[in-house]
Amino acid sequence: MTTRLHGIGMTSSRTRLRMIDRLRAQGIKDEVVLAAMYEVPRHLFVDEAMASRAYDDVSLPINYEQTISQPYIVARMTELLRTASRHPVKRVLEIGTGCGYQTSVLARLFPEIYSVERIAPLYERARRKLRDLKIHNVSVRYADGSAGLPEAAPFDGIIMTAAAPEISAVLKEQLAVGGCMVLPVGRQEQWLYLVERDAYGYRESRLEPVKFVPLLMGKA
Repeated sequence: MTTRLHGIGMTSSRTRLRMIDRLRAQGIKDEVVLAAMYEVPRHLFVDEAMASRAYDDVSLPINYEQTISQPYIVARMTELLRTASRHPVKRVLEIGTGCGYQTSVLARLFPEIYSVERIAPLYERARRKLRDLKIHNVSVRYADGSAGLPEAAPFDGIIMTAAAPEISAVLKEQLAVGGCMVLPVGRQEQWLYLVERDAYGYRESRLEPVKFVPLLMGKA
């Protein structure tokens, strides 16, 4: 464990350390990702009534039929984003800001984050939360994430927090050469996929079963 995880005066430190130990046991190896997971106060992103469960390995509702992903899947997708790219990841696109928790983890690891949210109240709430936490390297956009963000492309990494019915050719085109995309794909049966782009094209790898809310199109 790096020294960044100790003596930083945050609440729930024992609970957070138990979460980190559990993530290690589940196979998360990247200590930089683990440090970010410890430092981001997950309890601030859920309703106060559920704060006692914030560091359990479960997804929790955040209203509007959306959820905050379980810590394992946040750590797993973030670790893939860091380790699968063929060059340093600087610019990241997140599709589905939600409550802003995954966004906050990404912001601790990468210099420039663009995050897209289609549900207006979640967009506004996430913007306020990121501002309150003094996170300044994130640009949150109210838009249909299925189209990506072509005006800011290409991206070294793309991460999607809702399940698409298929891997989008539009999003693949917004990947930089050497970059990667991590996303859940499927309807009833969903799988986590890693898409890597090199000078010759794309490689798609199916990794493990997951369960996400479906990706919806249009603003709400």
